[in-house]
Amino acid sequence: MFDLVADIFPILVERKDQRASLMSGGEQQMLVIARGLMAKPKFLMIDEPSLGLSPAFQEQIYRAIEKLPEQGITVLLAEQNAQIALEISTRGYVMQDGEIVMEETSSTLLSSDLIKQAYMGV
Repeated sequence: MFDLVADIFPILVERKDQRASLMSGGEQQMLVIARGLMAKPKFLMIDEPSLGLSPAFQEQIYRAIEKLPEQGITVLLAEQNAQIALEISTRGYVMQDGEIVMEETSSTLLSSDLIKQAYMGV
Protein backbone atom coordinates (compact mmCIF):
# COMPACT_ATOMS: atom_id res chain seq x y z
CA MET A 1 0.00 0.00 0.00
CA PHE A 2 2.95 2.31 0.58
CA ASP A 3 3.69 2.18 -3.15
CA LEU A 4 0.15 3.37 -3.94
CA VAL A 5 0.41 6.20 -1.42
CA ALA A 6 3.82 7.21 -2.78
CA ASP A 7 2.44 7.13 -6.31
CA ILE A 8 -0.63 9.28 -5.67
CA PHE A 9 0.98 11.61 -3.10
CA PRO A 10 4.69 11.90 -3.99
CA ILE A 11 5.03 15.06 -1.88
CA LEU A 12 4.48 12.93 1.23
CA VAL A 13 7.56 10.88 0.40
CA GLU A 14 9.55 14.10 0.31
CA ARG A 15 8.00 15.15 3.64
CA LYS A 16 8.37 11.76 5.38
CA ASP A 17 10.55 13.17 8.16
CA GLN A 18 8.48 16.31 8.68
CA ARG A 19 5.93 16.66 11.49
CA ALA A 20 2.36 16.79 10.24
CA SER A 21 1.73 19.99 12.20
CA LEU A 22 4.33 21.74 10.04
CA MET A 23 2.78 20.67 6.73
CA SER A 24 0.46 22.84 4.67
CA GLY A 25 -3.29 22.23 4.84
CA GLY A 26 -3.22 20.40 1.52
CA GLU A 27 -0.36 18.18 2.60
CA GLN A 28 -2.17 17.42 5.86
CA GLN A 29 -5.28 16.39 3.92
CA MET A 30 -3.15 14.12 1.75
CA LEU A 31 -1.66 12.63 4.91
CA VAL A 32 -5.12 11.94 6.34
CA ILE A 33 -6.12 10.03 3.20
CA ALA A 34 -2.74 8.26 3.07
CA ARG A 35 -3.11 7.08 6.67
CA GLY A 36 -6.51 5.65 5.83
CA LEU A 37 -5.08 3.85 2.81
CA MET A 38 -2.29 2.25 4.83
CA ALA A 39 -4.94 0.08 6.53
CA LYS A 40 -5.60 -1.53 3.10
CA PRO A 41 -9.32 -0.74 3.11
CA LYS A 42 -11.87 -2.05 0.67
CA PHE A 43 -14.10 0.93 1.52
CA LEU A 44 -12.96 4.46 2.40
CA MET A 45 -15.21 7.28 3.58
CA ILE A 46 -13.88 10.78 2.88
CA ASP A 47 -15.61 13.88 4.21
CA GLU A 48 -15.07 17.26 2.52
CA PRO A 49 -11.52 16.66 1.27
CA SER A 50 -11.37 20.02 -0.52
CA LEU A 51 -12.52 22.16 2.40
CA GLY A 52 -10.21 25.15 2.82
CA LEU A 53 -7.68 24.02 0.23
CA SER A 54 -6.24 25.96 -2.68
CA PRO A 55 -7.44 24.93 -6.15
CA ALA A 56 -4.06 23.28 -6.84
CA PHE A 57 -4.31 21.05 -3.77
CA GLN A 58 -7.98 20.33 -4.49
CA GLU A 59 -6.98 19.06 -7.93
CA GLN A 60 -4.29 16.79 -6.45
CA ILE A 61 -6.68 15.39 -3.85
CA TYR A 62 -9.39 14.66 -6.38
CA ARG A 63 -7.04 13.06 -8.89
CA ALA A 64 -5.84 10.77 -6.09
CA ILE A 65 -9.39 9.87 -5.04
CA GLU A 66 -10.24 9.15 -8.65
CA LYS A 67 -7.49 6.46 -8.77
CA LEU A 68 -8.71 4.52 -5.73
CA PRO A 69 -11.43 2.43 -7.44
CA GLU A 70 -8.72 1.12 -9.81
CA GLN A 71 -7.12 -0.37 -6.67
CA GLY A 72 -10.34 -2.10 -5.62
CA ILE A 73 -11.23 0.59 -3.07
CA THR A 74 -14.81 1.84 -2.98
CA VAL A 75 -15.03 5.48 -1.95
CA LEU A 76 -17.92 7.23 -0.24
CA LEU A 77 -17.27 10.92 -0.76
CA ALA A 78 -19.23 13.60 1.10
CA GLU A 79 -18.53 16.85 -0.72
CA GLN A 80 -20.23 20.21 -1.21
CA ASN A 81 -18.43 20.84 -4.49
CA ALA A 82 -21.01 18.95 -6.55
CA GLN A 83 -19.32 19.60 -9.89
CA ILE A 84 -16.01 17.91 -9.12
CA ALA A 85 -17.57 15.19 -6.95
CA LEU A 86 -19.87 14.15 -9.80
CA GLU A 87 -17.05 14.36 -12.34
CA ILE A 88 -14.95 11.79 -10.49
CA SER A 89 -17.72 9.49 -9.27
CA THR A 90 -19.94 6.89 -10.87
CA ARG A 91 -23.03 7.46 -8.75
CA GLY A 92 -24.36 10.42 -6.82
CA TYR A 93 -26.76 10.92 -3.96
CA VAL A 94 -28.25 14.32 -3.22
CA MET A 95 -29.11 15.03 0.40
CA GLN A 96 -31.26 17.80 1.82
CA ASP A 97 -31.92 18.16 5.52
CA GLY A 98 -30.34 14.77 6.18
CA GLU A 99 -32.47 12.87 3.68
CA ILE A 100 -31.57 11.46 0.28
CA VAL A 101 -33.81 13.28 -2.17
CA MET A 102 -32.25 12.10 -5.41
CA GLU A 103 -29.94 9.31 -6.54
CA GLU A 104 -28.70 8.61 -10.02
CA THR A 105 -25.61 8.01 -12.08
CA SER A 106 -23.17 10.88 -11.81
CA SER A 107 -23.41 11.68 -15.51
CA THR A 108 -27.20 11.95 -15.27
CA LEU A 109 -26.96 14.23 -12.23
CA LEU A 110 -24.33 16.38 -13.97
CA SER A 111 -26.70 16.97 -16.87
CA SER A 112 -29.75 17.63 -14.67
CA ASP A 113 -31.01 21.22 -14.89
CA LEU A 114 -32.28 20.94 -11.30
CA ILE A 115 -28.83 19.94 -10.01
CA LYS A 116 -27.12 22.61 -12.10
CA GLN A 117 -29.37 25.33 -10.70
CA ALA A 118 -29.46 24.17 -7.09
CA TYR A 119 -25.88 23.03 -6.57
CA MET A 120 -23.70 24.47 -9.29
CA GLY A 121 -25.06 27.99 -9.63
CA VAL A 122 -25.78 27.55 -13.34
